[in-house]
Amino acid sequence: MIALGIDPGTLNLGWGVVARNGNRLAHVAHGVIRLDGKASLAVRLHRIDGELAEVIARYAPDVGSVESLFFHKDAQAAAKLGHARGVVLLALARAGVKVAEYAPARVKLTVAGGGRADKRQVAMMVRVVLGLPSLPPGDAADALALAVTHLRVGPLAEKLTPQGSPRRRNGKAVLRALVAERRR
Repeated sequence: MIALGIDPGTLNLGWGVVARNGNRLAHVAHGVIRLDGKASLAVRLHRIDGELAEVIARYAPDVGSVESLFFHKDAQAAAKLGHARGVVLLALARAGVKVAEYAPARVKLTVAGGGRADKRQVAMMVRVVLGLPSLPPGDAADALALAVTHLRVGPLAEKLTPQGSPRRRNGKAVLRALVAERRR
């Protein structure tokens, strides 16, 4: 399975591709789409769409793993982030790629072992888990963490999710199953 993690943003959009073969995870590629902050929002969103479409076509992911919306103190920043997420979700849907969304705390817990880990701790664990020679750029590290999260949690969560309600997951059941799986 190949997962494309995407960390949306209107100035920097991180992406990371990770493959899973059995229980083994392998880094495929990562990058950051850097956008001109002086360009209009519409121009930046158009560029996100085009460049992300190229990444999707090149790596043919089975799933796109995107951070779910979270409360943001700055309403204007939240709205811009929402626009970027919308373009990301559209690009994935247009390519027929399944979408999985994860809360930031879930990503931190899965990758760094704690839901309150900071960005550097997450990046360091991404480096270790994927055997990277150096820390990836922050936005790319977040995207790789999203891909790793799906490849570690997604398949198990899907097994525990009742048919007909793919978005509703029992967090405690998923956590218990993860702990049991790691003890084996």
